[in-house]
Amino acid sequence: MPLARIDLVEGKSVEYRQTIANVVYDKMIEHLGVPEDRFQVITEHKIENFLYDPDYLGIYRSENCIFIQLDFLDVASPEQKAGFYKAVVDELHEKLHLRREDVFFNLFTVTPADWSMGNGVATYNNGVPADRLDPKSV
Repeated sequence: MPLARIDLVEGKSVEYRQTIANVVYDKMIEHLGVPEDRFQVITEHKIENFLYDPDYLGIYRSENCIFIQLDFLDVASPEQKAGFYKAVVDELHEKLHLRREDVFFNLFTVTPADWSMGNGVATYNNGVPADRLDPKSV
């Protein structure tokens, strides 16, 4: 049920983009207690349309910077979120040699009423079925 958006500068291979998507997906399940369903969007941008502060807070970003945004039910603690950030960054660095400074996260937590999985129906207005939540988080 999480929705992941991954934005990056155009020109990376399909394998590179898929590795990012797979790492984000695996680490969401492992660290954030989200269900094993996959909704991800990868968007490539021309460099002139990918704007970022290259040294905000003393973190020096390159044109290889990626943005990862997640929408999900707030079932994760601050510690779980921090573990997620670190695990994603470490694995992307290991697998793609992506600089740790070049991975930017933004998490949006939402309520069950904020989801419609299709047909114009407020899917979870009566609550989220227990099998759609990680058992460790209920």
